[in-house]
Amino acid sequence: MKKLLTAIAFILVLPVFAQNESPVEFKTMKYSFGKVEQGKPVTTEFTFTNKSDKPVIIETATAGCGCTKPEYPEAPILKGKTGVIKVTYNAANMGSFTKTVTVKFANVAAPVVLTIDGEVIKS
Repeated sequence: MKKLLTAIAFILVLPVFAQNESPVEFKTMKYSFGKVEQGKPVTTEFTFTNKSDKPVIIETATAGCGCTKPEYPEAPILKGKTGVIKVTYNAANMGSFTKTVTVKFANVAAPVVLTIDGEVIKS
């Protein structure tokens, strides 16, 4: 009886874990700009591939502050295809920075966090 209850509990919990698995694979989730000139915005691209059997949709891509702007595809990314999330940092303030962009995919519980960093210097 105890083994049966354990097996039932495992079967019921398994779908919860499956929802947390990301349907996409990013080439990299962190980018370092190094030194950038103050007042000159910099942009990088985070490329990802849909590794699931279904199209994936980005619900939101939210920057941690107003100095960072993400741009993402609104159309579904089909199975095996790639998508790009562009992230621009405005480089207005001097000094080191580390910024994040949180990407939420439809029907996936855990978001993906992309990170950029660098140091803004006088031009």
